[in-house]
Formats: sequence, structure tokens, C-alpha cells
Amino acid sequence: MRTLSRSAIARLREIVGSRYVISEPSELIAYEYDGTIDRGLPSCVVLPESPEQIAAMMRVARDENVPIVPRGAGTGLSGGALATEGGIVIATTRMRRILEIDTENLLAVVEPGVVNLDLSKAVAKYGLYYAPDPSSQRACTIGGNVAENSGGPHCLLYGVTTNHVLGLEIITADGEIVRVGGWGRDRPGYDLTGLIVGSEGTLAIVTKACVRLSRLPETTRTFLAIYDRIDAATATVSAIIRRGYVPAALEMFDHVCIEAVEAAMHPGYPRDAEAVLLIEVDGLRESTDAAAAEIADLCYEMGAREVRQASDPAERERLWQGRKGALGALGALRPNYYILDGVVPRTALPEVLAATYEIGRRHNVLVANVFHAGDGNLHPCVLFDEREPGAAERVLQAGAEMLDLCARAGGSITGEHGVGLEKREFMPLIFSQTDLRAMQKLKDAFGSRERLNPCKAFPAHKGCAEVGFGSFQKQPLTTEYYV
Repeated sequence: MRTLSRSAIARLREIVGSRYVISEPSELIAYEYDGTIDRGLPSCVVLPESPEQIAAMMRVARDENVPIVPRGAGTGLSGGALATEGGIVIATTRMRRILEIDTENLLAVVEPGVVNLDLSKAVAKYGLYYAPDPSSQRACTIGGNVAENSGGPHCLLYGVTTNHVLGLEIITADGEIVRVGGWGRDRPGYDLTGLIVGSEGTLAIVTKACVRLSRLPETTRTFLAIYDRIDAATATVSAIIRRGYVPAALEMFDHVCIEAVEAAMHPGYPRDAEAVLLIEVDGLRESTDAAAAEIADLCYEMGAREVRQASDPAERERLWQGRKGALGALGALRPNYYILDGVVPRTALPEVLAATYEIGRRHNVLVANVFHAGDGNLHPCVLFDEREPGAAERVLQAGAEMLDLCARAGGSITGEHGVGLEKREFMPLIFSQTDLRAMQKLKDAFGSRERLNPCKAFPAHKGCAEVGFGSFQKQPLTTEYYV
């Protein structure tokens, strides 16, 4: 754990003002966590308002030989914003200006602290919106979305963050302000923008993003398909795609989630159902109406007992409120949850989903599933009470087995939450040592090494604290699943 000298803190106060440097232990506690279950207490937190201030702070960190951890809204779900090695947390929440809206070229330039949903609200009067929509979009910020390459319910049709970022302004570990990509499309040279998106703050800090805007669709159809058997719901997902339809969104809830959501916010999900699919199609009115009707018929063919279509925007909003608020609703069932982020081929969903429940039963934890079914992005939520002796250990082991299960099924250990701290020891499940070494060389190319967000995204090595899932290296998984 690396700490800061008094002279270093004094230099930081000169850069941003005393009000925006937090160093008291009682105040730092608010920055020791994000949306996962790990913790990491920083030496201090600084809230800059300009790229030049961040560049100056980088030089302070270099002189003091302490790490810097970039942080947005703290809604991340992989420990990416945790200062596990101490050092300086740079929180970008003051940098929240929308700098430019170009309606002719369909782009916007924003600072990293702009809240995702606020951008769509700002451009709605022009008939535009920003397509990536993480479930935390009311709170999460564009800078964090870029760092994690965030997705969301509508990424099935519209793609994840990297598909909507044209260019970036970044600060390197040496304090240089660099622009990568361009404010136009199809720039020549290496795709450095694509390299930064999803790098989880390990290569540079984003201070501006030029993002692609989309036109609001002419019409949207949202409906709920209700099932008495969960395997019929998962089979429907593949059937829809196989039939040639790619909905804007195709989400799934299991019975545990339905019960929690209905109790908390009453969006209209039937509490006796084993599963529901929340399906949305959009586009031109004629094609949308035809696609919605045919997908509804297909749901019935695959075993849905009922298909309900939202009759007006208010009912659509209620249905989506249930999806966006599902994680919060689960808090009524247990005080703590640990959400996974594995990806599997759609055809493997029935078997893998069943295996997640079996793992939960074996480790005596409650598992709820709410996830992006259309692209096979599972989000098993392991519910528990951390005050119960041994509960956290059981949860971590159950989570490890679920990620191992996804890798064995031909999938991935993350679809949108990032690797961060919690999944770093699982990288060898999907990458060879040669792959990992090649990726780690990028840190040298950017000059970041372990000075930016250390001990994240790659398996722990000498100099990194043994935190998160490090112990699973010593206890290899042996459970076999055939999917």
C-alpha cells in the first residue's frame, strides 16, 4: 500500500484547490468501494475540472511514485475503480459539461463526468439519442462507460460503447494530453480509440469523448412474453434470432427476479410465472408492426402462455423500470448481492442457466437471473448476507464456478462489466499466456505500466496485493459441465 507525503497533498491542493482534495480517513470511506464486493481505500481523492489539472496530477504521481486510479460514478461491477494499492483516486464527476452537439453530423463531444442518460435527454429535442444504455444509465458516466466498454439492454441491435465512440482526448501517465481517433469517421492509422475503449483505465484517463448520436426510431413496440417453464423462455431466444429477427432488446427475468421487482415497483410482471422475456423492436412503423406480430406468434409457438404488448409510452416505461431497477429490488431478498457477467452462446443458455441454479444450491446461496438473453450475456446475481460466517467465501466460490462454466461453454468471463479486480485471475480461462503478455505490452507502449489503475485486468503478479479471486489459483476448479 503506497501513501502520499504531505508535500504531495499540498501540491495537489495547489492544482485544484483545497476544497477538491479529500484526504481525511472518514471521508475517504465513501470512495473505497464500487458496485462489487471488494474494497480498496485510497490515500486521497482529487476532483479536477480540466484536462490540464489531471495532467499536472499525473506528474505529481510520477514524482511520488504512487499510482493513480480513475473513477467515474462508482457504479462499476468489477472493482475497476478501487484503489487496492492506495495512491490517488481521480474522480471526474466535476467534468460534466456537454461541450458540443452537432445535429448535422450526428455527434456530441462530452466530458467524462456526463451522466449517460443526461446526454440522451439533452439531444432529445433534436430527435436524437445516445444508444448505449447500461442499466445504471441514470447514474453512470460516459467516462466510465468508455473505460469498461459498457453495454446495456439495447446493445443487441445497436452495439456497445465502442461502436459509438469516434474520438477521445486522453491524458497519459506522463501527463501528456493526446487526441486519438477523430471527430469524423474512417480516420487512417491505428485504431487507438478502439484500444482505449475497454482498457479499464490502465492505459490513460479519458477527458473528452466524441460520440455518435442516433436518430430516435419512428416507432417502438415493447412486449412481455410470459412462460411457465424457464427452458421454454431460453429456447425462444435462439428461435427468434434463428428466424432472422434481431430485436432492439431481448431481456430475460427468472421467477426470483419477477417476485422481487413486482414487490418493489409493480411493473406488471405476473408473479406466478417462471420466466418472462422483455422484447423490444423499433424502426419504421410498417416493419416494426410486422416484426412485433411475428415475434409474438413465435413466442406462442415456443410455449409462452401469454404475450402482452405495452399499449402506451407509460406502460412501456413501467416495463423498463422493472428491468432497470431489478438489482435494487433484489436487495429486499438479501442485504448483499454479487453479480456475475459471463457470456455464452445463445444455444447454450438452457443448460448453463440450469447449472447456475445447481451451483447456488450446492453452495447454499440464492441465485437470481436477469440478463441480456439476446446476446447470451448472463448476469447471475448471487444473493447473501455478508454478516453470516463463511457466506462471502461461499459466494466467491460459487461465482468462480459460474465463470468457469461460461468459459467451458465457449463463452467469455465478461460481456460488459469489465475484468477489473474480480475477474483478473480468470483471464487464463479464455486467453493463453502469450495472449496475456501481448496485451500487457500495451502498458509499456503507453508508458502506464502499473502507475495507472494497477493490479487490474490481468492476473496478479509480484507487487500486486493478493485480493479478490487470487486464492482460486491455489484451489483449481475441477467441476465438469457439459453444455
